[in-house]
Amino acid sequence: MKSEALEPGHEVLVRDHTIYSCVMGSRAFGLATDGSDTDRRGVFLAPTPLFWRFEKPPTHVEGPAEEQFSWELERFCSLALRANPNILECLHSPQVEFVDDTGRELLALREAFLSRQVHDTFARYALGQRKKLEADVRLHGAPRWKHAMHLLRLLMSSRDLLRTGTLTIDVGDHREPLLAVKRGEVSWTMVETWMSRLATEADEAAPRSPLPAEPDRARVQDFLVRTRRASALRAAPEALQADPYDERVQGVVHGRGVRQR
Repeated sequence: MKSEALEPGHEVLVRDHTIYSCVMGSRAFGLATDGSDTDRRGVFLAPTPLFWRFEKPPTHVEGPAEEQFSWELERFCSLALRANPNILECLHSPQVEFVDDTGRELLALREAFLSRQVHDTFARYALGQRKKLEADVRLHGAPRWKHAMHLLRLLMSSRDLLRTGTLTIDVGDHREPLLAVKRGEVSWTMVETWMSRLATEADEAAPRSPLPAEPDRARVQDFLVRTRRASALRAAPEALQADPYDERVQGVVHGRGVRQR
């Protein structure tokens, strides 16, 4: 994914217009160790008047903090409707750092994004990652064990989602076996066998999955349109004539929410 360069105006969007932010990566998955980074992901709502100009607001912004990445709401919803694994998992993080009223509406839509399409997208993503690991084995004699661990975790999550209709990203009781993979204590042959078994179990679960065939696109679109309209109505007349990133436009959207730990 190509990131937008972090310009001053873009930083304003993340700083002042974030509606939801969470911790992802190993800390959200229950796989953190002493040396683990803190990966932060978020969603910001660009004020509607910014879309009335030739230069549109960015679809995503990297930073301003280390290991921080944020999506504009429409881009985030679009990717979630396509069952992007990273986006869907972001919506189900157990470590929410910030959420406002609009963010809570987004979280309430989590089930609307889920469908049996996850079988195809998760499997396709997993296959691409597995090919990279196999290439590492051919070139270096061993895979990147951390990546192997995270692929196993993703395959477990995909299988269980198809079986239950619920996306759970914390690995729970699988923590120690997965960390053993990360430490290189499990042979690549055993890891391959484990991956193949999980993929087969997901294939078997897909036809009987309680998930709907398609995501609820209409429900998500209604939320997005209402949110854009509300943002436009909050815009003061003088803000509509202002530079898109000056102090007047920064105050277009509603107040910040409550931080949660």
